[in-house]
Amino acid sequence: MSSKKFYMIEQSPTFIIAKDLSFTGILHDIKKSPTSLSPVFEAFTNALESIKIKKNNNEKFGNGKIVISIYANELTDKTSEFRAIEIFDNGVGFNEEEFKRFNTFKDNSKGFKNLGSGRIQYVHFFDRTTINSIFNENNKYFEREFILSKSKSFLNHNAIVKQNYCKEISEQNTYSKVSFTGLLEPSNIYNSLTDDSLKKELLKRYLHYFCFNSNEIPEIIIDFYIYDSLKSTSTISKFDIPKYDKKEDIIIHYSTPARDGNSIEKSENKEVFSVATFKVDKKLLENNDIKLISKGEVVEETKISLNGISRNDNINGNKYLVLVSGNYIDEKDTNIRGELDIPTKNSTKLFNAFNQEVLFLEDIESNVNDKLKSLYPEIEKIIEKHQNELEHLKDMFLIGEDDDVEISINDDDKKILEKFYEAQAKKEAKVDASIKESIDRLDYLDTTSKDYEDELEKEIKKLVRILPEQNKRTLSHYVARRKLVIELFSKILDKKLKVQNSGFREKDEALIHNLLFTQKSTNTYGSDLWILNEEFIYFKGNSELQLKDLEIDNKKVFKSEFEEEEQRYLTSLGQSRLDTRPDVLLFPEEGKCIIIEFKAPNVNASNHLTQINKYASFIRNYTNKEFKIKTFYGYLIGEGIEPKDVQGSVSTFEHSHNFDYLFSPAQRVIDFNGDEHGSIYTEVLKYTSLLKRAELRNQIFIEKLGLK
Repeated sequence: MSSKKFYMIEQSPTFIIAKDLSFTGILHDIKKSPTSLSPVFEAFTNALESIKIKKNNNEKFGNGKIVISIYANELTDKTSEFRAIEIFDNGVGFNEEEFKRFNTFKDNSKGFKNLGSGRIQYVHFFDRTTINSIFNENNKYFEREFILSKSKSFLNHNAIVKQNYCKEISEQNTYSKVSFTGLLEPSNIYNSLTDDSLKKELLKRYLHYFCFNSNEIPEIIIDFYIYDSLKSTSTISKFDIPKYDKKEDIIIHYSTPARDGNSIEKSENKEVFSVATFKVDKKLLENNDIKLISKGEVVEETKISLNGISRNDNINGNKYLVLVSGNYIDEKDTNIRGELDIPTKNSTKLFNAFNQEVLFLEDIESNVNDKLKSLYPEIEKIIEKHQNELEHLKDMFLIGEDDDVEISINDDDKKILEKFYEAQAKKEAKVDASIKESIDRLDYLDTTSKDYEDELEKEIKKLVRILPEQNKRTLSHYVARRKLVIELFSKILDKKLKVQNSGFREKDEALIHNLLFTQKSTNTYGSDLWILNEEFIYFKGNSELQLKDLEIDNKKVFKSEFEEEEQRYLTSLGQSRLDTRPDVLLFPEEGKCIIIEFKAPNVNASNHLTQINKYASFIRNYTNKEFKIKTFYGYLIGEGIEPKDVQGSVSTFEHSHNFDYLFSPAQRVIDFNGDEHGSIYTEVLKYTSLLKRAELRNQIFIEKLGLK
């Protein structure tokens, strides 16, 4: 990154100028991390590595020490305002080699201060990051101080780093201290940060590392200051780290080419691996996982998977962490961070030169999974549960045993169906040519000919023979399901279900809601929203999820951090407005949202006319910038609908004379920030009207199958 070398001794402030790159462009391309504590995590990782380097160079050093100091101003008894945070470590310090690496853009080689674009997050979050360090170079001690910033004065020099000084000193205790000040954007995460909350975040973030190195982790102290006065302190020690539950060795044999040259067989040579398993409370460990350990470090980039349980499963409130180590893994380490030189069976390069014994990554994965199952018989129950769920899904969507679909334990329903439909598409492609031939033969038909009907029937029979049996079964299942759903809807409206007459509380609204779109679900394709509109089952959406948890394509829709006035409003009058749960939200395309609210048949729906508008207002004003939703469609559905009540409450509603519903052509959805307002079209309609529409749309199919 620099056009100059960083040799001692530099006494005057010097910008570290980028060479052959533009920091303005880099800052644009490398976006601000969605993880607010990203700079803190980067600095903490650097501290761990700095201590490790010093420990490797000095056996008498011990485990080292990290002190994190959080500084805040107290606003009330329960709130504070973030001022600064410092991360101190007594590691090796920023010597010349590490400082040069730090200033080399995207350096991913092994070593201290080598997280590539990590320092970019420093300047994205904070106006000023000051790093002070004492280090040893050629048996002399030096103190270095430098600053990171993306302020105008730095970027004018095409730099984000300025070294204030580097001077020789007499002190002989190496360390580094990273100080973050001047938070660039208001953040509830930082304003609510305390020693206890940061401890919890660090335990979650570094659990894999802590578990494997529990006896060697540094002394970690987190201090929380209010107005420079120490208010509270937390520590992280080996007593906070889960102890391994079981530890056993496994033996894995090398593979060698068979004599026929077309297969692989096991050799006599083998390697020993250590497998340590941890049962961790699900609140601390987010996902079940297997991690390889090389030289005491967790290798995050080498992916091996659990085959028996999914990442989200928990057993008795615990998740499972499996750490695999051994001399073989250490020997396969490379100079590139996160990379091991362990071959896989699909490696083209390997098979082109497969003249020696090889130990495959897949063999490690399968042997570790087998060991895990033998150590924990309860995992077999989880496997059986997943198999039953898969069979249920196959039955529901008529997935045949002959369908070429490879399904992973971590695939959710949506992913499984995507794989199935992809396989179906491949099948359909094979018959497309034959179908086209049938269509081309239509050119020779004459609708005025007396033989027309007979000739057409011949072509129909040819086409039916071409269509896969799967398609015929799917169509029958499709129509039969719709017939039963329509009948069930009618019974609910007529209160003929046993559960409606059991003497328990009224639950008609819940019965209708779950019939149309199961509560807490995101599987619109598996819903029966076609009763309302055929297109709705193809849109992304969810059913009765809190607004704050709303996601589109695994991205949070609502912001996690708000301006002071936004936060005030969202929690004013004792309410928590983003905890509300719209019955159904659908997203047909970018910038559009459909809001559906169900009301119990005995409820006067006109009393709830503004509910949909409030949801639209929340979505227009408090979502992340990438979700610029401006067009809304609202459906308020009930049975207790009196047109004069509706029009008397909201005068923009008009009565549709062709169909039995009321509609409001367009109302404004105010943008509180002064940007372009949104608009909402709303309908108020009855369940009985929906039922009649659904019966008419599906009548001809039902009659053809003899289901009427």
